[in-house]
Amino acid sequence: MAALPPHLPAEAPIGMPRQRFSRAVPPSVAPGAAPGDMLPRRLLLMLATLMMGLAALAGVKPALAQDGIGPVDLILMGLFFPLFAWIAFGFVGSTIGFALLMTGRSPGYITAPERTTPAIGRTAVLMPVHNEDVAAVFARVQAMLRSIADAGGGATTDFFVLSDSGLAGGAEEERCWQHIAPCAPIPLYYRRRTQNIAAKPGNIAEWVGRFGGAYAYMVVLDADSLMSGRTIATLASAIEARPSVALIQTVPGVVAAATLFQRWMQFASRLYGPVSTAGMLWWFGAEGTFWGHNAIVRTAAFAESCGLPELLGPAPFGGHVLSHDMVEAALLRRRGWAVHMVMIGGSYEEYPPTMIDHAIRDRRWAQGNIQHIRLLGSAGFHWVSRLQLLVGASAYITSPLWLLLILTTLAAQFGAQGDAAVVGSTGGVLALTLLLLFGPKVMALAWACSDPVRRRGFGGGRSLARSTAAEMVLSILFAPAAMLTQTMDVIGILRGRRSRWVAQSRESDGIALEDALRRYRWHVAAGVLGLLLVPAAPIAAAWLAPVTLGLLASPWLAMWTARRDLGTRARAAGLFCVPPAPTEPYLRDAVAD
Repeated sequence: MAALPPHLPAEAPIGMPRQRFSRAVPPSVAPGAAPGDMLPRRLLLMLATLMMGLAALAGVKPALAQDGIGPVDLILMGLFFPLFAWIAFGFVGSTIGFALLMTGRSPGYITAPERTTPAIGRTAVLMPVHNEDVAAVFARVQAMLRSIADAGGGATTDFFVLSDSGLAGGAEEERCWQHIAPCAPIPLYYRRRTQNIAAKPGNIAEWVGRFGGAYAYMVVLDADSLMSGRTIATLASAIEARPSVALIQTVPGVVAAATLFQRWMQFASRLYGPVSTAGMLWWFGAEGTFWGHNAIVRTAAFAESCGLPELLGPAPFGGHVLSHDMVEAALLRRRGWAVHMVMIGGSYEEYPPTMIDHAIRDRRWAQGNIQHIRLLGSAGFHWVSRLQLLVGASAYITSPLWLLLILTTLAAQFGAQGDAAVVGSTGGVLALTLLLLFGPKVMALAWACSDPVRRRGFGGGRSLARSTAAEMVLSILFAPAAMLTQTMDVIGILRGRRSRWVAQSRESDGIALEDALRRYRWHVAAGVLGLLLVPAAPIAAAWLAPVTLGLLASPWLAMWTARRDLGTRARAAGLFCVPPAPTEPYLRDAVAD
């Protein structure tokens, strides 16, 4: 048996000072060249969104004003405009992305680069783990080690497993490391923290402070991430060729989908994702964002810019910065560093297996994103960074606003304002709403069908059409449950209930009915109230029928979509087919269903 290598390399400390959000800092780098039309692009996006919102508001105002504009009407209009503008914002971005994809134009400043010259600077690949399925984690590690070596990156790339696991998990991780490390084609290091301070950002910061000085770049992963060696080498070459760029974020594809829920979400992300992502890249420019994984980062820039302080005050707005990634992107941009996103293959992640696991992860993101509201006034942030933080928080704030709009509409219905109570009662507004909601899906479908190879990857035109129709039905049923879940989460967060970093469930094979009913009991109760509206307010009940149906069906939807056998049957029936992702055999083996 080969001798065990050292757990860790020699330390190469680098300072990572705590940042102050209240004090601006001088730029560290002169901004690189960027498209000169970024401001017009962003103005076009904002003006188109504003015009659609105002047009919809003008469409509902006459109905609301039939008996005069009262306080309830003002509340309805105050809720309706930002919510409609929210979906208009997504539609405009998707429309731009669709146009770019169909014409073959690159949506981003940095195109999907082909590796030319190998990077000279050393790269560390970091995989933080916390009480994960150890065998699955190290299967992905082994696959990436081989892929990196095959891509020629062995001489300049080291791999680190950074554990925050407990004693039992740590012992198993140690055994796996001892088995793999002696024969690994590139250096594989392992470190377990005994004190899990500040969760993942604290884990990464500890590594940067101890070892970051030896590495020009770090590729940050999640425990369920998978990246090909060619992609890692390409990113290292791309960032080295652009001295003003501190971070390049990839858009990972979903792999290892087994349950029906995962296959459904995998299909949705693979079909709709490129259209919306292309739109984002078009207006992001050098003010891109960071998703915390599947990205390459300039280590010295990160150390200089991204030391996160502990925020004063109680949760949810105080304590450690939870959704650290978007804040780190804003801090890098504050120093003058460019942050870009690229649409490139070879970057993958897994998806939660059930609606419940998705909601648990979403709860953690909700608290972190709502915490960003406190940081909107931070000194020196670029206005696009502030907008991104606001949009991230709005993703959760809109759910209680939608519920409040529904309740206000019902209050108007029972307040003898029946003709004006249902927002969107005009045919024009209804048609525009349907266009904004389903237009991006139709555009994505058209894009997928426009190329024969892409169409075959989704199972062919007939399979693609059936899958898209099924996805739309499931999304309509899922949306009310997600709305109420997020509303309850936001209320809990504002009441001071903290979200803790717990191990994520990566696999499932069904949910018991009693568990689903316990989890969604309030959803069913709200659905029953919707049924009781039928005799008392039939017009309002008709408009709310999709919401009522989704709430009533939520336990059964969660239970059925959590099943692996239904996922297998869907694949056998040609439903939710997606183009194959990893091409290298050992990468495919690491994500085999």
